[in-house]
Formats: sequence, structure tokens, C-alpha cells
Amino acid sequence: MKQIILTGWNFMRGFRLIVGLFFLIWGIFKSDTLLILGGVFFLITAIANAGCCGSGGCAVPSKKNSGQEIEEITYEEVKSN
Repeated sequence: MKQIILTGWNFMRGFRLIVGLFFLIWGIFKSDTLLILGGVFFLITAIANAGCCGSGGCAVPSKKNSGQEIEEITYEEVKSN
């Protein structure tokens, strides 16, 4: 868990952290439960590096072509009379 919290920080994760802190602090000042819950949600997703789909549920694989050959695709034109 310590490794997840300390590594993998990018722009969107930092943005979620800032937005979460803003909503949480603003919700506390305004005594608004909905803002506090929104802030807690954004803070948890930033700290755990999780999105709405869960841990890596919507993630796009970051590995590029790892030495595999790209198969050439040939097309055949079909004409109708």
C-alpha cells in the first residue's frame, strides 16, 4: 500500500488530490455534507490511484509493441454488378 501511495503520481492524480482537498475544506467551511463527501471521494481516488472503475479497471495498457511482428493485412475489393 505504501508503494501505491508514493509512486505513480501524474497530472490527473495530483489534480484529483487538489480538487478533493478544495471540496473537503470548502465543505467544512460551508457545513455542506455533499461537498465533504465529494472531497473525500476525490481524495480516496487520488491516494489509492483508483478511478471510478476500480483499481485499473479502465486503464489502457502502457506497454508498446514488445517485439511482436505486425501482421500485414491484405484487402480484396469486391465489386457488384
